[in-house]
Amino acid sequence: MKKTNHLSKLSVAVAATLVASSAFATNGYFPHGLGMKMKGMGGAGVALAQDGFSVAHNPALGVDVGNSLAMGVDFFSPDRSTSRTMSGMSMGSVKSSERVFPIPEFAYNTKVSDKMAVGLAVYANGGMNTTYKGMTHGCQDMSGNAYYGNAVCGTSNLGVDLAQLTISPTISYKPNDRVSVGVAPMFVYQRFEAVGLQAFQGMPGASSNPDALTNTGYDSSQGLGIRFGFAATLNDKVNVGASFTPKINMSKFKSYAGLFAGEGDFDIPSSSNLGAAFKASDKLTLAADYSRIGYSKVPSIGNPMSNFFTSQMGTATGAGFGWKDINVIKIGAEWKHSATTTLRAGFNKGQNPISGANVTINILAPGVMTKHYTFGATHTMADKSEWTWAFMYAPSVSVTDTSFFGAMTGTTAISDQIQMKQYSLGVQYSKKF
Repeated sequence: MKKTNHLSKLSVAVAATLVASSAFATNGYFPHGLGMKMKGMGGAGVALAQDGFSVAHNPALGVDVGNSLAMGVDFFSPDRSTSRTMSGMSMGSVKSSERVFPIPEFAYNTKVSDKMAVGLAVYANGGMNTTYKGMTHGCQDMSGNAYYGNAVCGTSNLGVDLAQLTISPTISYKPNDRVSVGVAPMFVYQRFEAVGLQAFQGMPGASSNPDALTNTGYDSSQGLGIRFGFAATLNDKVNVGASFTPKINMSKFKSYAGLFAGEGDFDIPSSSNLGAAFKASDKLTLAADYSRIGYSKVPSIGNPMSNFFTSQMGTATGAGFGWKDINVIKIGAEWKHSATTTLRAGFNKGQNPISGANVTINILAPGVMTKHYTFGATHTMADKSEWTWAFMYAPSVSVTDTSFFGAMTGTTAISDQIQMKQYSLGVQYSKKF
């Protein structure tokens, strides 16, 4: 009972820290992996039972993971910037000011019989987070008067802050030696704030609810989801796995009913994962995953910016961020160097969900990353506990196209550019018992 109470208090503490942090991610706004072992292998691991975070990714792996406690923190550092030009001449540029974000995570798994295990994971999504300070761009008001505004011509600092927290109990069942299935209910909390969008607020008829579009403070919403998992052992060298999470219906951000399509609706996209792990030798294990994320099926994320000209913001067909569905390939390798040291490396190649036609609105959420290079290692202590670290580097990607403000005035001479590169370094403590 004392152990259960301690774990409950620990998970609540991790959850509180996650809510206070803005979590960024790399495949759109989804993380490239859960737990440092998976992150060190490019996010591959849907077929690989390593620790409690493996169960969060694929709940079928719980029986094979066994009794495990893992907790860690990832220090995420994105470098985001935007600039505007007209006929090659600068109209302004700015970098997002917040640069390092600590993102804690927690996972626990325990066997209740030879065929069944239960667990709990706490983790975060994010990525639609920016803070652009100052009046950095040349703008014009509706009467043609020139002024300096933020990067979307608002009159205050510009930015958005989205944080999503998932608390997910898991249960896995192994009916025979080769097959496992699992399910993970997902209790999701998210909060959001937007500032600096006064230019859209001030356009007559642009929004169905202009008083609920910007600078209304933090709002929150909740939802329930579920993740299904499957795993199978084909032979003594090959395992396969799959997981699927349907779209999670979230309650609405009422304070931003005039910004998000569907009167403040911001559901969490569906995701599916399919992977295999190959034990090439006693020392080397290879893993590869394929993932698909359905961003376009959430109107507030997927509706194109061009809908601004045909529908009011906040309506079902109102303008969104124009994100496309993306496919992601994750490849990783794990090398058992010695009885106490395991080395990892990986590569994660995703698609950029943002097209040029939607570049201006995505100044707020420049989730353009495609390639991710990862490295990591685990050191096993004398008491069989483990310390694991993982590093990720995502090289710079940019998108440049005609600015929304150029389209408003009928000229293609005004262009916007968004750009991002990313680093992360995380550490995790884990123990099997």
